[in-house]
Amino acid sequence: MSAFVMDPGWRVWHPSPAKPRFQVPPGAVDAHCHVFGPGDVFPYAPGRKYTPCDGGKEQLWRLRDHLGFARNVIVQATCHGADNRALLDAIAHSDGRARGVATVKRDVSDEELRRLHDGGVRGVRFNFVKRLVDRLDPDELSEIAARIAPLGWHIVLYFEAAELEELSDFFLALPTPLVIDHMGTPDVAQGAGSALFERFMAFMAAREDIWCKVTCPERLSKEGPPFYSDVIPFGRRVVEAFPDRVLWGTDWPHPNMRTHTPDEGQLVDFIPQIATTADLQRKLLVDNPMRLYWPDQ
Repeated sequence: MSAFVMDPGWRVWHPSPAKPRFQVPPGAVDAHCHVFGPGDVFPYAPGRKYTPCDGGKEQLWRLRDHLGFARNVIVQATCHGADNRALLDAIAHSDGRARGVATVKRDVSDEELRRLHDGGVRGVRFNFVKRLVDRLDPDELSEIAARIAPLGWHIVLYFEAAELEELSDFFLALPTPLVIDHMGTPDVAQGAGSALFERFMAFMAAREDIWCKVTCPERLSKEGPPFYSDVIPFGRRVVEAFPDRVLWGTDWPHPNMRTHTPDEGQLVDFIPQIATTADLQRKLLVDNPMRLYWPDQ
């Protein structure tokens, strides 16, 4: 019997996603996904806020191939805390087709940072979403940022839209490139021309090394599947304003989804709605993630 039992009501990833109608360009990268355990091999963190279903590397590779992608960027899941073993194992078994974003603490050694780099890690994630993590210490984050900057890493930021006004100055002072999760989690009901989203667009424009993941319509939408039409104006606006600094990913296996189980085939078919030309699609799916995660290839 497994040592871990997933939370009641947890939505397990889709067992048979549709084949997308949209064919992604050769070399496309799923630039935001996760691996969960399996918990019997890579235990979940004692202080985690949730216990997920298992979703290991083998399932991720099958999804990658089914959707037509060539590579993955795996982001450390908060249920694993700062234990990056599942992440590193997945990268090590990817035949060079995966990179990673880790979680580290203030006491991480230089040797461990080098081990993570050699293992394919190219960034760290700072999560400010209160339901997922305890409050972060800005001084600790600044120390970590200074430590990873010489490695050429970036910082992935996950926050709620309403928090950007308070956090913006801190973010802009960080000494590494920044990658923003899920378009800054806008309030879709307010519209893509709202003051809240204008603040996010101004933040994106404040530095030329701020990137944005135009991901997770399934989390943001009030309308829901299969089209997530109410999210399209947000994604399209970001892609067209910052075509060389956008990324896309599935978010598999979709941690903490409450409303429905996403079909990744439908998520792929969302892409041409926000990146409306072949040139924009290639930048979003190939050129940009390769420049950020595989700059030597």
